[in-house]
Amino acid sequence: MEKAGVVRALRAIVGGPHVLTEGDLTAYEQDWRKRERGHALAVVRPANTREVAEVVKCCAAAGVSIVPQGGNTGMVVGSTPDASGTQVVLSLQRLNRVRVVDGANLTVTVEAGCILQTLQEACEAQGFLFPLSLAAEGSCTIGGNLATNAGGTQVVRYGNTRELCLGLEVVTAQGEIWDGLTGLRKDNTGYDLRHLFVGSEGTLGIITAATMKLYPLPVTQLTAFAAVPSLDAAVQLLGLAHKHLNAGLTGFEVMGDFALGLVRKHFPQQKVPFEGMSSYCVVLENSDQESEDHARQQLERLLEAALEQGCVLDAVVAENLAQARALWHIRESIPLAQAQEGLNIKHDISIAVSRIPSFVQEADAALQVAFPGVRLVNYGHLGDGNLHYNVQAPVDADAEVFLTTLEGPINTLVYALVDQYRGSISAEHGIGSLKRDKLAHHKSPVALGAMRAIKTALDPHNTLNPGRVLRRE
Repeated sequence: MEKAGVVRALRAIVGGPHVLTEGDLTAYEQDWRKRERGHALAVVRPANTREVAEVVKCCAAAGVSIVPQGGNTGMVVGSTPDASGTQVVLSLQRLNRVRVVDGANLTVTVEAGCILQTLQEACEAQGFLFPLSLAAEGSCTIGGNLATNAGGTQVVRYGNTRELCLGLEVVTAQGEIWDGLTGLRKDNTGYDLRHLFVGSEGTLGIITAATMKLYPLPVTQLTAFAAVPSLDAAVQLLGLAHKHLNAGLTGFEVMGDFALGLVRKHFPQQKVPFEGMSSYCVVLENSDQESEDHARQQLERLLEAALEQGCVLDAVVAENLAQARALWHIRESIPLAQAQEGLNIKHDISIAVSRIPSFVQEADAALQVAFPGVRLVNYGHLGDGNLHYNVQAPVDADAEVFLTTLEGPINTLVYALVDQYRGSISAEHGIGSLKRDKLAHHKSPVALGAMRAIKTALDPHNTLNPGRVLRRE
């Protein structure tokens, strides 16, 4: 079928206004980091799962590949079209309903295009916590969160998106609909298909809805901001937090002094504590089901023990919700401050928590020897071993030239060390196309072979998000 015929067929399925071929399509064709700009044959916006299935059938019959897209907030160029003008972007943003909150089962069933913050608020309004939380929650969608197995700031207590998912509704590469929205916590009837689709970045099927876990709203949440003398001390503090707070520990983030310095520089209205006092700071959260007094006593005992053991130099505890939000906003402002400072080379890596201090010491030293003057923006989710270990150009360097010429060599150095420490080159952002060719050097041949076999079995004609995660051979 010729291009015009495909567009006509798609309009017949979803309606003319929801097949976009003209005008400014930047929001769909350019990735969030502005690394790449593609060109789509059409942007198609179905309203329900049946329409998604019909769109997939139409494209499969015409030999047209599909790029599924949620909020387009990904970091690895995984949801934008290539430059060929032959791919259809399938936007799921109209599938945005919270279908049902089942309080007795502690689950919510929600469509893939629902904005994460909208889902959080809908659950909170009914007295429940949906704990997935990340910086892009005002624009990312739950389908994208599932497709990339997103992490965020509360993984230490609740796990990644995968751990929150009980069931899925998925449109296959053939346009069939799999309804797995059971909400069951126990179901040993063969292969657990949801785990294939979660984290597959739209390459195996298109997630249209999900049943997710809920939790009772905590009675109180208290936030502390602490200066620590080193990463070793931060790991020691984490151990104490597990001991004193137990399941109440819902967030534990580390921030290097240079990362915090960027926030001070570019957002001076934010009051960042402990300037010049320490090489790292930590923000941690204690959620409690008993009372604010109980939570505060727990947190105070933790900080007293940490001060006695020398792993905390000083600390502040938020007195109210506004202060807590201000402390968390410091952490959340680091990526924006990096962007203000200029282009940088990002590494979303995971290392066993116990080995993070020695990894950072070795990586810092190796980078300064190989690329003198680089500035290291090190921060992230220490509670679950995920660092955003980013490399900023030297002060007087051209940031664009730095990125273009040195991204490859710097990635090679950092990822080689990640391998030595038996870590992962992608902790929570996925592979997309940005890390696809790196994956072959950091994943075992056995694992890659199994992944290719699954892709071939489920999507034999490479209709869904081709060139992402795996290069077809």
